[in-house]
Amino acid sequence: MKGIVYLDYNASTPVDERVLHAMLPWFCVQYGNPSSKGHPLGWAAEEACEQAREQMAAALGAEPGEIVFTSGATEGANAAIKGVAEMYRSKGRHLVTVQTEHRAVLNAHCALERKGYEVTYLPVDAYGQIDLDALETALRDDTILVSVMWANNEAGTIQPVESVSKMARSRGVLFMTDATQAVGKVPVHAGLADLLVCSAHKFYGPKGVGALCVRRRDPRVRIAPLLDGGGHENGRRSGTLNVPGIVGMGKAAGIACREMEDFRERMGHLQYRLERRLLQRPGARLNVPQHVPRLPQTSSIRFEGIGGARIIAACRNLAFSAGSACSSGSGEPSHVLRAMGLSSEQALSTLRLSLGRFTTEDEVDRAAAQIGEAVRSAKQTAATPA
Repeated sequence: MKGIVYLDYNASTPVDERVLHAMLPWFCVQYGNPSSKGHPLGWAAEEACEQAREQMAAALGAEPGEIVFTSGATEGANAAIKGVAEMYRSKGRHLVTVQTEHRAVLNAHCALERKGYEVTYLPVDAYGQIDLDALETALRDDTILVSVMWANNEAGTIQPVESVSKMARSRGVLFMTDATQAVGKVPVHAGLADLLVCSAHKFYGPKGVGALCVRRRDPRVRIAPLLDGGGHENGRRSGTLNVPGIVGMGKAAGIACREMEDFRERMGHLQYRLERRLLQRPGARLNVPQHVPRLPQTSSIRFEGIGGARIIAACRNLAFSAGSACSSGSGEPSHVLRAMGLSSEQALSTLRLSLGRFTTEDEVDRAAAQIGEAVRSAKQTAATPA
């Protein structure tokens, strides 16, 4: 893919070479099963997974025993939401979440509704943030779980996680946060949540591996297992551990945390550079302006009257999206942007540009020029009489 400028880091990141180097031995040389307790290959694999568990715990501000390795954030979110619903159903059958959550969270709640649970879907303001007063009003005596993502994958909006945590705990309600887009990009403290999920391929680790953090202290959170099997991960997630993936996730988390300060500073600079150039185009609008708490590498920008798909088609040397990767190609307006109050036309005119560790100033300038030219050409075509 030589010559392609990649601006879709929120969809997935390339595996860092340092991470790949750490993973390689666990494919062909150290190939033991961590559950094989009777020989050195099994011991080595188990030790590698425990080291990765410690690395993930350090990155999240958690205890190693709170980390459960999964296949990714979708599994983690389903395990957390459905596991709490099953374990705490005697206390209540009401859950609260937000209209702009990832589909994995929303659809997990929809599945519970079909089983007789009741769900309140909180609205957001024009910038994608929840109203804390609305959350307080939604909480009831039979509420067992509140799910609010740390940072939105499409708009980049960062939610007031600390305030949500305090409010939920004051009412004795468990709090789950999808921190998939936040880990490695902004400081994340697992102690603010009772359950937290993330995925390695969002912070330069491999695909197919994630982590679910389940609080063990004051109070200890219990979840019913999503998968039945051999009782791996202390009975919380059965299945043979993905040793190379887990090693890669731990390594990636350690790198991301050590380099986060420099990453945030550089991303902020590149983000401002990109947005400043694009906003010079007529009809350009940021859906989440710079004064709103947001991820330092995510820009949600629309060009009034021009479909995002048209711009993408015209920029063949750029890789970016009109929304989340999970809904790409659906042709439907983003549920996130619609919840923020945008019309269907405005939502379909939006581009999501996400920068990353390997983005350069030259790539930002080239992308801004190509997108700008695509916008100019589209407006000129629209103005030409038939």
